[in-house]
Amino acid sequence: TRELKGVVSWKTIGSRLALKRSCGNAQDCMETAHEVGIGDSLFSAIHTVVDHDYVLVRAEDKQICGIITASDLAEQFQRLAEPFLLVGEIENGVRRMLHGRFTKDELEAAKLAEDKERKVEAVADLTFGEYIKLLEPEKNWSKVKLEIDRVEFVKRLHEIREIRNDVMHFDPDGLDDGDLNKLREFAQFLKRLRDGGA
Repeated sequence: TRELKGVVSWKTIGSRLALKRSCGNAQDCMETAHEVGIGDSLFSAIHTVVDHDYVLVRAEDKQICGIITASDLAEQFQRLAEPFLLVGEIENGVRRMLHGRFTKDELEAAKLAEDKERKVEAVADLTFGEYIKLLEPEKNWSKVKLEIDRVEFVKRLHEIREIRNDVMHFDPDGLDDGDLNKLREFAQFLKRLRDGGA
């Protein structure tokens, strides 16, 4: 259980058959196995997986205890990257919604009072919290020209801001499924507004 002879895969079988070589036994289609230790960083395994489509994992007792494949990496990448991509999509969606609707003075008024040095020339210069501050007054909301409930929309923005802060500050607990779903749903909601001409 601790001695690794080699690996047989669809790729090794296919390459032997393409060369019209015998594939009667496992050893006919076997190639050198690639491995990492169970305590190694996942990042150290990436190049091996990219080059060979897999890497075997050796436990501390020297037994082979698992395998990491390209699809495992894709799944892990999605789990790590999706919250960042959704937050970016939401921020861009909110910016598009606000773009060209407010004067520089109105944008400047949304800036945090203690942040006196920062210049605000455009919507992109505001923080996510400042988008919320900009949209809270009824007179500002009317400029966005959306026939949806302002209070509910602002409430959702507050929820998204809290989730966004967890994502951007690398909360060690990560996002739970409920928060990830809130990001997905809000990103979809903004897309529907955009598709509808908002």
